[in-house]
Amino acid sequence: MNTEKFFVVFAIVALLASCAQLNPHPMDMTSAIRSAQTEADHNALARHYEAVAEDMRLRVQEHKKELEEYETRPYYYGKRAQDLKAHCRKLISSYEQAAEANLGMAKDHQKMAEDAKQRQ
Repeated sequence: MNTEKFFVVFAIVALLASCAQLNPHPMDMTSAIRSAQTEADHNALARHYEAVAEDMRLRVQEHKKELEEYETRPYYYGKRAQDLKAHCRKLISSYEQAAEANLGMAKDHQKMAEDAKQRQ
């Protein structure tokens, strides 16, 4: 009984932690994008998007581990096991899409940095 309670509490804490909202953009992105004109500006934006993409990839790995736990030991989570697995799959998909989108933005800004370099 205590083991079951532990895993229920663990699952709840894991879900809450995975849903916690972090500030993925510590800089004012609207202002940074609007004012980006130089090679350095675009390179800074590209590095930012690459860092966000890496963070998204780390989140994918975390949720894959959680999903593995739910798939390996569904009996610990009772009726909620299917919901927990579906939730992890959805988060994995969302974070993978976010990583790809951020990498695309990074590539765009790398190209803009090259264009700015050629204009100088």
